[in-house]
Amino acid sequence: MAIKSLFTTFVSNLTYMNGIALITGATSGIGRATALLLARNEYNVIITGRRDELLDKLEMEILSKSSAEVLSLCFDVRDRSAVAEVVKSLPKKWQAIDILINNAGLAAGFAPIQEGNIDDWEQMIDTNIKGLLYITRAISPGMVERKTGHIINIGSIAGKEVYDKGNVYCGTKFAVDALTKGMRIDLVEHEIKVSAIHPGMVDTEFSIVRFKGDKEKADKVYDGLTPLYDTDIAEAILFILTRPPHVNINDMVIMPTAQASAAKSIRHTDSK
Repeated sequence: MAIKSLFTTFVSNLTYMNGIALITGATSGIGRATALLLARNEYNVIITGRRDELLDKLEMEILSKSSAEVLSLCFDVRDRSAVAEVVKSLPKKWQAIDILINNAGLAAGFAPIQEGNIDDWEQMIDTNIKGLLYITRAISPGMVERKTGHIINIGSIAGKEVYDKGNVYCGTKFAVDALTKGMRIDLVEHEIKVSAIHPGMVDTEFSIVRFKGDKEKADKVYDGLTPLYDTDIAEAILFILTRPPHVNINDMVIMPTAQASAAKSIRHTDSK
């Protein structure tokens, strides 16, 4: 009896672990690392992003390194009609999405509010808030209908505390934190899990994008300390997804050891 019970529990957990995961912003950084890790752990993955050539490259890498199936979708989460059309047009075998990783996001510019570039503000608001909402609105009704699903929103330490010249970016990430809580309240009665991960410094394209391709400025962000890496966050996502059905990780803040807060870190001149 004990052996039979143990086997039933194992099969139940295995079934829960596998499924279809849609990952936004999968062409680089956290999204890319997450797609690779989930595929290696027997999730089929839908990878999305704006750079078609990078999606193709990632798809080939997933197929070569895992037995997972992969579907690439090139679109911009800021485009409301494109999001709706892509989700509506999913092949039947890909329609029952079990997991949504809202990873697409960015920081644009680094200036005090009175000198801010309004185009940068709109890009951040459209991507970090509206894009997350568009894709969630398109995917979540299917989860509600099936009474199962898990949404993980990638926030930031900037959604927990404001830092100098972070103003609008911090505002968008505070919104992600609030939206995550609202989603959890709305979806709990439908047995859908909602989680958020809020990383500190992660060495990805983040700073290069913020400083509009200025690699010298971007590199200085991580000078003298060891930041987080995209694989660190991917592993946290896998941990969240593999908890038993009765366990939900609501909120996770992950920082490099050298970073105590958004504005406080310790740096050493001899660090590599």
